[in-house]
Amino acid sequence: MASISAILHDQELRLYYKSKVAEGKPKMVTLNNVRNKLLASAFAVVKRGTPYVLLKQYAA
Repeated sequence: MASISAILHDQELRLYYKSKVAEGKPKMVTLNNVRNKLLASAFAVVKRGTPYVLLKQYAA
């Protein structure tokens, strides 16, 4: 459910999901990829001990 919510509310993950589905990937596989991205970012925040930073704000 978290991956579905992320696709609905997070623009970066929404674009990732739509691009992978457009490539022909199955929707469930792409949802699993989104779940993995969410877990990786959560563990990175905990491991580093720093707050989450939206990278899109700093992109040139």
